[in-house]
Amino acid sequence: MLKDTHQRIHTYLRISLTDNCNLRCFYCMPEEEYAFMPQQRLMQADEILQLAKIFVAQGVNKIRLTGGEPLVRKDVAAIIRSLGELGVELTITTNGTRVHHFIEDLVAAGVRSVNISLDTLQEDTFTILTRRNQFRVVKDNIRLLLDRGFTVKVNVVVVKGLNDREILDFIAWTQDEPVHIRFIEFMPFDGNKWQSDKLVTWKEILEIAQTRYVVQPLENAVHDTCKKYRVDGHTGTFAVISTMSAPFCSSCNRIRLTADGKIKNCLFSEEETDLLQALRTGEEVLPLIEKSILSKHKELGGQFSKDFTTIDTSHLHNRSMIAIGG
Repeated sequence: MLKDTHQRIHTYLRISLTDNCNLRCFYCMPEEEYAFMPQQRLMQADEILQLAKIFVAQGVNKIRLTGGEPLVRKDVAAIIRSLGELGVELTITTNGTRVHHFIEDLVAAGVRSVNISLDTLQEDTFTILTRRNQFRVVKDNIRLLLDRGFTVKVNVVVVKGLNDREILDFIAWTQDEPVHIRFIEFMPFDGNKWQSDKLVTWKEILEIAQTRYVVQPLENAVHDTCKKYRVDGHTGTFAVISTMSAPFCSSCNRIRLTADGKIKNCLFSEEETDLLQALRTGEEVLPLIEKSILSKHKELGGQFSKDFTTIDTSHLHNRSMIAIGG
């Protein structure tokens, strides 16, 4: 059991397979010409499995694969299938552009829920946001997943003045389609030019929703990061991940493993511990994991307070979002 000093038990591991991506979303990747990690620095397929087994032996019962874009990795199919044999809930977060190449691997590995990152329903805005023309591919792959019986959650990072005008459009999508929209508050990371006045808060999102819809709150599980809602008569649902305006740190059960094998005990933590190097040199890995979990701060990586209006991003020390793995 991986328990920290605040009595939080950690059962959810997020593994980044790569910091590479075929899109260029500004809030995730600082620059178009990004220096990706060299291959030798990345965890290899067998190393990912070895480390995952250590976590599973300590009570982890859910693993999410992230990136970058995990499906650009050449050996991703083998990784997905091997992790599918661990007997835990296996999920993935992807930008959706390559899902059609790996749909059978996802099915074979027992993946039943897929998160798709999609910040706009407008094709021209998608091209501006991602600097790539892949909107139709993403929409087609969401349709493919739904037709194959997957639960599809659509992650929408809401930025004021950029896509906040589409909040009602995303909720309208849930009327006839069983999609689950997850509005995510814009968070500060290295190089993403975060400012508090770009943040659309949970309450603001809810207020916008209520200008058109009668919104019913749904029951949230103990470790949920989102506040879930349904509009009466809609097939799907929507939710808000309120990291900045209403953090959920007290119930956090998440651990992150970066593509180069560093454990981060919080999305915002400055501290990292190199598990990959320890694994490669024959050092005991479990004590390093336990030490990292025990050093976890009470909230927000110990880097800033719940008052997001006072955050000075020049004083934050963290990786860019693409280098963390979400």
